[in-house]
Amino acid sequence: MLTAKQKAKVIKEVAIHDKDTGSAEAQIAILSKRIDELALHLKKHKKDNHSRRGLLAMVADRQAHMNYLKKKHPKRHTAVAKKLDLKK
Repeated sequence: MLTAKQKAKVIKEVAIHDKDTGSAEAQIAILSKRIDELALHLKKHKKDNHSRRGLLAMVADRQAHMNYLKKKHPKRHTAVAKKLDLKK
């Protein structure tokens, strides 16, 4: 679970403007952080299938945001992928 401070820090790294919270870049950054935390949880708790399902949903959501960004704003897509070290 992300705290408000952690979320603000993650958004600040990729924000387009000062009050940016809903752009595709911000959403991708938040999802990436949550995915990383949940992946660590699942390494410890291998049989937690409910969390695994949530992880897969988050990965699919992040991929949808990335596809949107790639289609509408290719330069911003490349920049976000580089900043967050995402492949593809």
